Amino acid sequence: MIVLACPGQGSQTPGFLTPWLELAGARERLEAYSDAAQVDLIAHGTESDADTIRDTSIAQPLIVAASLLAFHALGDAASRAGGVAGHSVGEVAALAATGIVSDEHAMHLVGERGRAMAAAAAEAATGMAAVVGGVESDVLAAIADAGLEPANFNGGGQIVAAGSVEGLAALGDNAPRGARVIPLQVAGAFHTRYMASARPALQSAVEAASADGVQAPDRTLWTNSDGTVITDGNRALELIVHQITSPVRWDLCMASFADAGITGMIELAPAGALVGLAKRGLRGVPTVAVKTPDDLEAAVAMLNGENA
Repeated sequence: MIVLACPGQGSQTPGFLTPWLELAGARERLEAYSDAAQVDLIAHGTESDADTIRDTSIAQPLIVAASLLAFHALGDAASRAGGVAGHSVGEVAALAATGIVSDEHAMHLVGERGRAMAAAAAEAATGMAAVVGGVESDVLAAIADAGLEPANFNGGGQIVAAGSVEGLAALGDNAPRGARVIPLQVAGAFHTRYMASARPALQSAVEAASADGVQAPDRTLWTNSDGTVITDGNRALELIVHQITSPVRWDLCMASFADAGITGMIELAPAGALVGLAKRGLRGVPTVAVKTPDDLEAAVAMLNGENA
């Protein structure tokens, strides 16, 4: 089984959409996505600097749009992927990639999600830091002692802590034995209680999408909530709301990929982070990171069974 993985926030870099605009129909698709998300994706994906695209309200639509561009650029080969999963905001791209909602509904959802989470992040000085290495029980104890919450269980010995800047500083000063604490360039404590005020806006967007019709996923879809398979489209939408205040369990998703007999993983644009995690959490599984259109050939070859 080949799994398509949709990345989360932090994967974007200045100008990363520029090469994608060379593909036939990409500009028109991005214009439609921009209208749905109420964000100028072409300008931000080609001209804006790193600080600008770090803004949550811009970063999230950019990432989902890039994943969907790459998904459609795979053409008919994409239908040969046996499963799809997204990391954090990547779950919104996964909704569209599995046919639960249209691309336009997904882009509307992520536009609302980004703005609501940016507003929530502005309410308090918070952030996130990756804790790499150490014994998991010790890491979780240190996170709790610093008054923080585990926001991402990424597998491969990486847990992301989130909360107040004071708590993050304390964690950095008292890193668990054998672990490194690496501050992340994000604007808030995502996937924690600090995002509670963002839920009503996202709930409204989800209800609007549901009113226009929701389909069952057309292939296996795993959820960040606990790594299980979701077969009901409405339940998948409910979990999009749930996830912004709950930890991302990418470790459990990767465990489920392995249980399902994964033979390869393709990370859609802007790729890199999930392939890196797979090298530690899915050792020996071939991967392709679709960073630019030049990577599409390798992804199609994997989907066609030529290198997986």
